[in-house]
Order: sequence, then structure tokens, then C-alpha cells
Amino acid sequence: MIEQLLDEIPLLKDYRELKRMNKGFSSDEKYCISLKNNDKKYMIRVFPIGQFEVKEKEFALLKTIETYTTKTIKAIEIGKMQGHGYMVTTYMDGNDVEDELLVLTEEEQYQLGFEAGQELLNLHKLQAPKHIESWYERKSIKHRHYVKTYLACPIKIDRDEKILQFIDNHMSLMENRPNLFQHDDYHPSNLIAQKGKFKGIIDFGRYDWGDPIHEFVKIGIFTRNISVPFSIGQIKGYFNGEEPSNEFWTLYSLYLAMCVFSTVVWTLKTIPEDMDNMVNRIHIFLEDHQYFTNVKPCWYK
Repeated sequence: MIEQLLDEIPLLKDYRELKRMNKGFSSDEKYCISLKNNDKKYMIRVFPIGQFEVKEKEFALLKTIETYTTKTIKAIEIGKMQGHGYMVTTYMDGNDVEDELLVLTEEEQYQLGFEAGQELLNLHKLQAPKHIESWYERKSIKHRHYVKTYLACPIKIDRDEKILQFIDNHMSLMENRPNLFQHDDYHPSNLIAQKGKFKGIIDFGRYDWGDPIHEFVKIGIFTRNISVPFSIGQIKGYFNGEEPSNEFWTLYSLYLAMCVFSTVVWTLKTIPEDMDNMVNRIHIFLEDHQYFTNVKPCWYK
């Protein structure tokens, strides 16, 4: 089917190489296509037709984001064929930042993180559509749902009552927070670099709208385990080299505390075989904050 699809798309008809891409949790079929007559590469995603409306919104969003930053994949074409949908975007050459960090010095890791933080700030210039409800309303509903599901499931986290109390004590901080674009999966595996230089951002399929500080929870769950210098750099880059406020750290901790329950529920539903790994990640960030006795994590120095 993919070869027939390529024959129907004029831009990609004269291709030199077709390579299946398997990395990531997405259920989309992903292919990298190299053209014969130039060095350009494209990514094509094939997905069930039932997802077309959602993908169409993502496509339109990518078009809008192009006005805020040059360091993202570009939307090229979207369409339907043989009961499937497809989306064509540019392909970004380079390595996952997660792989790139393995060969960089701590100073280089920090600098790469700094650039990633600056680009994240660019994404957060995009306001939510007016019909989107407030962040406080949407996040509160999600949180209550996750807690209810967590309490009924067999997996339990140490001192969960203390964590829930911390959340309850700080929920009001979410009121009147900005309602901005969220990549919602901003971590090294969705960032591209080459020879230590930041190239750009990929994988916008989980985007959302809300408080931009929520974007940083991936640091506590994933990134700090890969590179602390990159994590610190991302925060400092986002704030243009300045130290973040206590309000930032309190909100960051609030959202990370909420992740305790959403992570257990999501993992149990989606990848239950990875539960031990995810529970271990939870315990690491709980220790980082001494079960939220401290809002600033111990690794941030």
C-alpha cells in the first residue's frame, strides 16, 4: 500500500529510498523517504481513517507553529487513500538528543539543554483557541479521574496520602494560569541534534493547551535520569539564563505530584509490562523532592 500511496503523491513519486521507522509509542506506520534528484527527505505517517479529523488538526497546528519557530518539522500534505489517512512532513536529519548526550561533555549537555529551553519558550507564544476551557477546569477534572482510578487499582505508591495532601494544598495555584500551547511530550527522544547542535523538535501528536510550566514534568520523570546538565540547561534556557521563581518550582512540583497517579493509571492501561520501570521512575522523583517536602529538586544546583 505504501508504494501505491507514494505513486499517488506527486512530490514523493520519484523516490530513491523508503525506510520504515519503528521507534516510539505511536501506532502510526512511519516511513522516511529520500528523493532521487535532491537531498530532501520526508516523513510519511499512515494511520486509520477514524483518526483523520484529529490528524487534520495536528497538521493545521504544525502550519501555525512555523510562524513561531524554524526548528520544527514542517507540514507538507495530508489526505486519504484506501481507507487510511496519511500525513507528509519534512524529515529532520540528526540524532535523538538522548543518543547525542552520550558523547557530549557536561558543559555541552548544558548548552544543548539551554537551546532546547529557548525553543520551548518559542512554542509557548501560541495562545489556546478561545473555545478551549480554562486550564484549571480541565486539569482538575483529569486529576480527579486519575486519582479515582488509581485508588481502585492494585498498584500503590508509598506515602500516597502525603502526596495527595500536597496536591490538595496547592490546587488553587492553577487558577488563572496561562492557556498556551503544550507539546506535552518534550523530552530528549523527541528532540533532534547533530554534533552537539540543537536541530529541532519532532512528534507533536500529543499536543495540548494549558499552563506552560506543565511542560517541565518530563524533566522530572525522564530527562533528569538521562542528563542533569541538560535538564538544568533546559530550565535556564527557558528563563533566558535567569533563575526560575519559587512559583515555578511550586507549580512544577504540583504537576509532578499529579503525575504519580496519572503515570500509574496510564502505564497499567497502556504498557503494563513496564510498570516496574515506571514505578521506579516515580520513586526517583519523589526522593528528589523528599515526597514534596521540598519543591526544588535536589539535582538542581
